[in-house]
Amino acid sequence: MRRPRVFWGESNASLEEERRFGVVDMLVVAGLAGALFGGLRAAHEWTGALRPTVDIDLSPRALPAYAFLSMSRGLIAYVFSLGFTLVYGYWAAKDALAERVLLPLLDILQSIPVLGFMPGLVLALVAAFPGSNVGLELAAVLMIFTGQAWNMTFSYYHSLRTVPADQREAATVYRFGRWERLKWVELPFATIGLVWNSMMSMAGGWFFLMINEAFVLGDRDFRLPGLGSYMSVAVARGDVPAMVWAVFAMATMIVFLDQVLWRPVVVWAQKFRVEEGGQAEAMRSWFLDLLRRSRLLALLGAAVGRSRAHAPPRRHPPHVQPTSPGGGRRTRWPSLLLFGLLLLGLLVGTWRLVLVMRGVTLAQWGTTLGLALVTLGRVLLATVLGTLWTVPAGLAIGLSPRASRLLQPVVQVVASFPAPMLFPVVVAGLSFAGVGLGWGSVLLMLLGTQWYILFNVVAGATAIPADLREMARGYRIEGWARMRSLYLPSIFPYLVTGWITAAGGAWNASIVSELVTFRGRVLSAPGLGAQISEAAARADFPLLAVSVVVMSTVVVTFNRLVWKRLHGLAETRFSLSR
Repeated sequence: MRRPRVFWGESNASLEEERRFGVVDMLVVAGLAGALFGGLRAAHEWTGALRPTVDIDLSPRALPAYAFLSMSRGLIAYVFSLGFTLVYGYWAAKDALAERVLLPLLDILQSIPVLGFMPGLVLALVAAFPGSNVGLELAAVLMIFTGQAWNMTFSYYHSLRTVPADQREAATVYRFGRWERLKWVELPFATIGLVWNSMMSMAGGWFFLMINEAFVLGDRDFRLPGLGSYMSVAVARGDVPAMVWAVFAMATMIVFLDQVLWRPVVVWAQKFRVEEGGQAEAMRSWFLDLLRRSRLLALLGAAVGRSRAHAPPRRHPPHVQPTSPGGGRRTRWPSLLLFGLLLLGLLVGTWRLVLVMRGVTLAQWGTTLGLALVTLGRVLLATVLGTLWTVPAGLAIGLSPRASRLLQPVVQVVASFPAPMLFPVVVAGLSFAGVGLGWGSVLLMLLGTQWYILFNVVAGATAIPADLREMARGYRIEGWARMRSLYLPSIFPYLVTGWITAAGGAWNASIVSELVTFRGRVLSAPGLGAQISEAAARADFPLLAVSVVVMSTVVVTFNRLVWKRLHGLAETRFSLSR
């Protein structure tokens, strides 16, 4: 008779005695040693002397080191993004006054393209660390951060605002304080959406890898060794074999992260599903199963469990704190401090912007606004086209653990692959088909932004309680009736989050979609993204500032008029907590 599997942290002495150190433990030690060596290599790159130029080696032998450096920047940026998400999203969800400031600010931050942040940030950080690469590396990490944080924050904020009423009431009955409520109710409910949006955020971070690692401003070279700079140099030289090797290395890195990081996390997150009965097929991860066979990790888990068991119990507050449907949204002094700091920053920033933009004519302002409306049309068209296929595909993946197991790695690879690396192939196909960049830029935007919608739909489908699906089967609700009465209402809150982040990603993608270099020729489509790219290339800071201000204004206005109303509809009519 086979013995049951032992999971981390179990305290079955007889089974622990039978388990011996073996191949799995050797692999764990080897992996830890490799991570330590890689960390030292990355630290050496950060602390090395700042170089005026960086020679990128296009031989395949250099790719493993470049891939590790790019991956380390992405993971460091993700740690920053996760910390930002947990603090920023919680503050916005719990404080009504802060929400009025933080959400519009988040809209502005996600709408500002990378080239709007990058020149000033790179120059400032390089000046702050003139003797080493710390400033340049930190700038690259922060640029990747700007492609990750906003999507995660919107998802987390929405989850905190839609915690089911019965769970909030249970927290009140048990007299949970803020920390207990967050630990036992809110974080578990938000976990599934946060995990899937984390995967999408990593993909968003890779999107601008070529820009982040191969940044050149005028005659100053700010390149960093990595896959992005490798691909950029290969494209500039027309080295097709090197481009193929770069694509292979990028795909390998993404598959590695999917199998050893994201798939185990997705499987672990299933224990936080909202269930009231019903059965669902369990997801599995070969890497997580392998780690569970490790004696070394089992001993570590047992030690952590014993330390928690001996910790003194936490005392609950003696009085029940009043809550509202938003989970206790009260204004506190940090919000007043936030208003003061933002007002000060707004005054200083506005004055500096006025000084930079004072030479821009009224005609240039009008032209910029017109270009912004053209780009808005492309953004909305890309969002609609992405929705048409991602909703059925996301439901198929999220509702079937088997499909998730088979398709998640494929989707993760395709979504995480930096779309600008594929632009030369797509532009060649568009030229062959006789399609100009005006319409073709919509397809280029779609390559990078459709995944925001897909991953949110998958998260929403995964979170649909199994008992509701069983009830639909029991009442023989099939086809379009099930889609209309169960699936679409259930995923609508997640879909709204996907639309908002996809639109923000499309605005960012416009800077590389409306201005493309192909076979030595610069192809341009009328739009605000093309104007921003041209202004950055010429170091025309007044026009760049005007373009960013207009883009932010258009995005925030549209978000207030459209996306905010859809968010309210999702919270009141289509939330499982209502």
